[in-house]
Formats: sequence, C-alpha cells, structure tokens
Amino acid sequence: MPEGLLIKGGHIVDPSQGIDSIGDILIEDAKFSKVAIGTTLRVNNKAIRVIEANGMYVIPGLIDMHVHLREPGYEHKETIQTGTYAALRGGLTAVCPMPNTNPINDNATVTSFMIRKAYQEGYCKVYPIGAITKGQKGTELAEMALMHEAGAVAFSDDGRPVMNSLVMRRALEYSKILNVPIISHAEDLNLTEGGVMNEGILSYAFGLRGIPKAAEEVMVARDIALARLTNGRLHIAHVSTRCAVELIRRAKAEGIKVTAETCPHYFTLTEEAVTGYNTNAKVNPPLRTADDVAAIKEGLKDGTIDVIASDHAPHHRDEKLLDFDNAPFGISGIETLLSLSLSLVSVGILTMSGLVEKLSLNPAKILALSGGTLKEGCQADMVVIDPNKPFTITEESLASKGKNTPFLGRVLTGKAVYTIFKGKVYEVV
Repeated sequence: MPEGLLIKGGHIVDPSQGIDSIGDILIEDAKFSKVAIGTTLRVNNKAIRVIEANGMYVIPGLIDMHVHLREPGYEHKETIQTGTYAALRGGLTAVCPMPNTNPINDNATVTSFMIRKAYQEGYCKVYPIGAITKGQKGTELAEMALMHEAGAVAFSDDGRPVMNSLVMRRALEYSKILNVPIISHAEDLNLTEGGVMNEGILSYAFGLRGIPKAAEEVMVARDIALARLTNGRLHIAHVSTRCAVELIRRAKAEGIKVTAETCPHYFTLTEEAVTGYNTNAKVNPPLRTADDVAAIKEGLKDGTIDVIASDHAPHHRDEKLLDFDNAPFGISGIETLLSLSLSLVSVGILTMSGLVEKLSLNPAKILALSGGTLKEGCQADMVVIDPNKPFTITEESLASKGKNTPFLGRVLTGKAVYTIFKGKVYEVV
C-alpha cells in the first residue's frame, strides 16, 4: 500500500476553510498533511501515489445523515456491508442509519452492535441514530442517555412520528442535556391513514388514497412550537412542502433551534412520477407538486434547508412488485445523492461551496461529527468528482441491494471517481 497520496490540480472546495480554488492535497498517515492553494506540491517519495485531478472537484467526504441500512433484521433488503459499500461508491465517507431495524435500535446493545458490525465489515463510518421511544411506539422514552454513551449521535422515530406531544416535549428537553438533535418525522397519522401518494387531482384520477400536505405541516408546526417551549434542538427530516419550508424559515428568523433536510427526489421529481402506478416512486412523505419542488429549491438556496440527505430506503424487488397500495414506501438513493444534487449547481440554485455545506459540512456540524473538512491534520476523508461524467442508472450499476429507484434508465451527469476514506483510495468504475 502506498505510504501517501497526492491529489494534483483539482478544484478544491472546502467551505469550512473558505477554500474554492485550484490546488494540491497531500495525504500522509491517513491524514491531510498539506493543502496547497495556487501552488504545486512536489514530493520525492516514489511510494506516494499521484492522482491527477485536473477538471475535477476535490471536496470533503459526504455525510448522509438519513439512511436505512436495514441491519439487524432486514438483511434481505440491505446490510451494513452492502449499504456502506454503496455509500462509498456514491462519494460518502459517513452515514447515519435510522433505528427502524429489527430489533429496533432503542437500546445501547443494538447501538453497539451496529457500530461493531460497521467496524468489522463496513466500508465507511457509521453513526447510528437511536429511537426516541421504546419500540418506536411513541409512548415511552427510550434509553437515550445509554444509547448516546454507546455512540448514538441523534434520536428519531423515523418511519413513524411521535404523536404524543408530551413525549416529544420530554425528548426535546433531553436533547439539551445530551446536546444532540431530535429528528422529527413530521406526519400526522390521523391525516395520512391509508394514504399512498400526494393528495390532489392525480390521486383522485388514479383512484389512490391521498396524503395531504397538511399532515406534514401540522406536525412541523407542532414540533417547532415544542422547540420554542423547551429550547431544545430540533431537526426536521425529509421536508417536502412549501408551507413546511415557510414554517422552518419563520422559526429560524425567530431564533428557534431548528435545522432541516430534504432529499433529491423532492427537488427533482413531482407526483407525476407515480404515473403508471410506479411503486419505485412511492415514498413517504410523497412526491409533491411543481410548486412544492420550487419551494424546496428556494429553501435550499436561502439556507432555510440546511442538509441534503438521501433517505436511502432499499427494499427487496418482490416487495416493490406488489400493487401500489401494498408496496412499501421508499427510494434507494444512496448512490444517486451526489449526482442529483450536482444538478442544483448546474442550474445556479447552489454554488459548489453551498452544495458541499449541504452534503458534508452542515451534517457534521448538526451531529457534532468529525469530517466535513479538508483541514490539515484531520482524517483524510474526501471525494474527487468528475462533474461532466455521464452515466446511466441501471439495476446492474447499483451496488445497493435496493434497486428501487424512479431514476432507473436516467442518464445523470457528475460522478464520484475516487472516494478516499481514512486515506485509502477507492476508485469508482
């Protein structure tokens, strides 16, 4: 194995240091040894591997703060090994799996298992997110302090909301003690029961029960009110509607401790992707309207939405072959996160530096993780991107067990070509 690595002539983008320029990066002993902007690094050590990065972006490794790795319990959908391998291919060096496994990650034993499994078999760093409530039943707080001690970096009942407002209040109070965010799956189950797509003209035309936007918005409003009451740390997951964006924007202006994320499918697709009863486009919250897509882009541009996450939700092929009502929600998105997000740069919604903030720096800040930077002395986690490289999304091209993506057959532009984790190079082919 080479003693070091030299990345030459790449366009280095690191908002943590205000860097957005051509330069070289030297990696030694799995750490960033030297970042040279505007000058050329020369090394005499022949054991150092050189990667020519002319015309490519060189950025910190991506951090996906919302994935489902399915293990333990649903290994037929995904495993920690396959999910982290797919992540590495997508330019990710850290992922945060949600707790809706089997058994649910609502105790320190499961948290420790996931971390140990990732250490043994994983290809990138895994930071588990623990459940807010026992069994994700929404009635009794889980062992948050013990899970945090074991390595949980945040808490969420993702996949289900915490319907009991008092329980959510207590969770937000605990968030202050542990200094971690509570991640809200904003959904009023009384409004969404039986719903499978966005409520509107199309749902009526397709004869499918709809999920109204208000189901997300009333819970966003409630959780913001509770964050105001408790001064706790709130993070809103997978934002999908215009009103939800506006509620978060107002809360931030008021000084409430709230951050938010969205996913590529919410700024790339509309409810029309469901046409033909395409179960690969069935996701929760559902794909919305063109107006909502525009609002998500506005929220990303003005900083209302802090993070872009994949909400990677792999399923077995047979499950998605069920009729639309019975097929599970979820899109396999860990390998398309980067490329779909790069489209925001090409159309001027975000600068490249702004995109790196959404995909790397902000997740690291919100969850207090190492990473999100190319600072000298830090662990060498980074990705080299060819912004002009086209590729076609096919089932064969996806390393994840989950092939359930509405982007199958689509040609995307921009791809990770080298992902470096702990100084080790993985070449994406």
